[in-house]
Amino acid sequence: MDIFGAHWDNHFERVRQDWLERVAADDIVLLPGDISWAMRLSDAQKDLAAIGALPGSKVLLRGNHDYWWQSVSRLRASLPAGMYAIQNDALALGSVILCGARGWLPPDGAHAVADDAKVYLRELQRLELSLRDAARKASRHASPRVVALLHFPPFADKNHSTEVTALLSAYGVDDAVYGHLHGQGLAGAYTGEHEGVRYHQVSCDHLAFALHALDAAPRPDDLLSPD
Repeated sequence: MDIFGAHWDNHFERVRQDWLERVAADDIVLLPGDISWAMRLSDAQKDLAAIGALPGSKVLLRGNHDYWWQSVSRLRASLPAGMYAIQNDALALGSVILCGARGWLPPDGAHAVADDAKVYLRELQRLELSLRDAARKASRHASPRVVALLHFPPFADKNHSTEVTALLSAYGVDDAVYGHLHGQGLAGAYTGEHEGVRYHQVSCDHLAFALHALDAAPRPDDLLSPD
């Protein structure tokens, strides 16, 4: 990552140190994509093992650079204990329900290309599959907290509504985390409440390589999330 600037030097060790200081064994840590530069799952194992050795339960979502993430069944079979992958489904860790989808560039965005509409629609379908499963799992708890992981920003511009934000609001998501944006791209990021959902931009360089606690609504679980 240091090819993107000196501020990325030793970035994983900086995240790791903050993680060790703040995360307990019963905490949940969310990683919404762009986890490893590896091209194959076998090559990503070293990175996954380094994350797996850290405390807490780890929940992964695929980013646009996670080319090593192909078969989710193969990935899940190879993950260290306490690591989970979300794809077209949801995960319940106690009363916290985790769901989400990678997302894509909005087809009406300034940098959209011809294939973006097709990929965006497919990701919307995947998001709704995950949200439906989250709703089923949430119905089993008296006071569930539903948290969605996204990789691409859910907003086309700042906090303007999109099909993604409409789905998250319709399914009663409490918090949504997203990454993808870095450097100057963060100028268009949004953190705050929108139509009943609390949004958190959690790219590493946005957070100065520290974890971000999702503590807007007090719960027994302390949710911590780097990108």
